[in-house]
Amino acid sequence: MTKAGDDVEDIEIHLLLEALFRRYHYDFRHYAPASIKRRLKQARQQLGFHSFSALQDAVLHDAAMVPRLLNYLTVQVSEMFRDPGYFRAIREKVVPHLRTYPSLKVWIAGCSSGEELHSFAILFREEGLLDRTLFYATDINPGALEIAASGVYALDRIKAFTENHQMSGGKSSLSDYYTAAYGRAVFDKTLRSRVVFSDHSLVTDAVFAEAQLISCRNVLIYFDRPLQDRAVGLFRDSLVRKGFLGLGSKENLRFSGHACAFTEFVREEKIYQRREP
Repeated sequence: MTKAGDDVEDIEIHLLLEALFRRYHYDFRHYAPASIKRRLKQARQQLGFHSFSALQDAVLHDAAMVPRLLNYLTVQVSEMFRDPGYFRAIREKVVPHLRTYPSLKVWIAGCSSGEELHSFAILFREEGLLDRTLFYATDINPGALEIAASGVYALDRIKAFTENHQMSGGKSSLSDYYTAAYGRAVFDKTLRSRVVFSDHSLVTDAVFAEAQLISCRNVLIYFDRPLQDRAVGLFRDSLVRKGFLGLGSKENLRFSGHACAFTEFVREEKIYQRREP
């Protein structure tokens, strides 16, 4: 495509994202440009539109198109106990501090289809903390939240989940937590008995709870720098003093305007602790 063609595409993308925000209040305008362009190209091709302008017209006039588009714009690639070293560090180094609280609130931000939520619920049950913990599982994609709330995953994914669970220091068999039938694994509903599933945007929404632990992994990498700062500011304001923040393996607070509010707690696993105010 020519440079002029690229310029036209960029204008179309800008207008499409603006339309999505104005019409439906989903704000992707400050996501990393290269990432959002790549996802929109995939959406345009898969949904059968010849241009971003045609996709914009469909989005503006057909609300049913929005959840289909969101499935391309939101990241839904995850697995249980992903990056087992992270969960081992939570278990061995963070949990001893969490035990000192009579009750706990944990925010899983950008929970997608719930693999990380179930990982934490299983870990907390194994550590005897589940019954005193309230989990907030948030995402901007209603379809992903529905999957998370159902706790149903394809059976062919369980082998990888099981290996991760073992490497993370699991104290039981993952099979203790699900039943298998018809090619699906259905996870025990009691794992979700103390979970609040909620639509929440790190782009536009405010702090809604005080938490001892926030896990938001592999979300900030899709934001531009000002939006990353906004999200980290929300986490700072949500955490109790000496509360914990876990980020993804490719994320850090090094260049954040809020870095001074945190100390590195487990550097290699990107786990931070809120400083004293």
